[in-house]
Amino acid sequence: MMYDLLAMPLFVVNTHMAYPGIVRVVAIVSLAAALAACGSPGGKSSSPVAQRGAYKVGAPYKIDGVTYTPQESFNHVETGVASWYGPGFHGKSTANGEQYDQRDRTAAHRTLQMPSIVRVTNLDNGLSTVVRINDRGPFARNRVIDLSRTAAEEIDIIRSGTGRVRIDQLTTESMTVKEVALGGGGPAEQNAAIAQLAAGQRRTPAAPPVQVMASAQPAAAPPPMVQAAWPANPRPPAVDTATPAGGATVGSLAATSSVPVVTWASGFYVQTGSFSTAENAERQRGAVRSYGASEIALGSASGRDVYRVRLGPYTTADAAAIVADRLKRSGYGDARVVSD
Repeated sequence: MMYDLLAMPLFVVNTHMAYPGIVRVVAIVSLAAALAACGSPGGKSSSPVAQRGAYKVGAPYKIDGVTYTPQESFNHVETGVASWYGPGFHGKSTANGEQYDQRDRTAAHRTLQMPSIVRVTNLDNGLSTVVRINDRGPFARNRVIDLSRTAAEEIDIIRSGTGRVRIDQLTTESMTVKEVALGGGGPAEQNAAIAQLAAGQRRTPAAPPVQVMASAQPAAAPPPMVQAAWPANPRPPAVDTATPAGGATVGSLAATSSVPVVTWASGFYVQTGSFSTAENAERQRGAVRSYGASEIALGSASGRDVYRVRLGPYTTADAAAIVADRLKRSGYGDARVVSD
């Protein structure tokens, strides 16, 4: 059977109590035990549906004025604030096309290739965990990595929502999952390859060229776009398709409402809803404000005036798609990329 090894408590250690060599030994022993459990009747996988793998670096993208440039790395080191995302995204698609499972040890990073493997250490308590990068984000101020719920539990940031961490990319492991993903191997195959590598049952990939990765924060930090912990059952406002009361004109609606209606510049946007009244549009605009700059654009549909809630503009369709994907995973199923 296929078994998601990183979904088991294999790599949780306290760095105040263990040296790197001991960590490696513990990992090997734990991984061997996990492999043995694959043949037991009680063994269960948190991702029962087989998924095909893909390797993705991606083009530069801009979120709220800050440009992020994804690049392949095998020795990335970074410090900053970690957050986590869970129930609101469970079962949805990640940026590299996998199905997000909050029980797995995965994470979102803004620039590292997908998949890659990193160790995340809580600088306040010394707890650490190893996760596989398979998503993009976070884009909130000062945050450097978004952990799955299980990973967040293991470094004890569930209650606080965030924590100061150090990210250390694991070179050999990252090269291994790249090799597997390029061959079409999904999460289960990637995790199994890491277990085999730790147990000495898999060859070590050839060492990559020495790289120097900057770990500084973006020059201009964007305003908050994701929350530390996502609501379990987000319920965005329903789409309003009613005709404006009394057949009022657009001019009278705009004149009697305090809601600003703007003329949008050219570019890519994420539209979250279309409403017949500015007041209803404003309610949704407030609900999605944390995802970035949100305004209301006046348009028409089927001969009627409508108020469209949009986020942006973004310089590329890919950048807008990242935001749209996060909105969909938070319950805004109508979020879509549009251009003007």
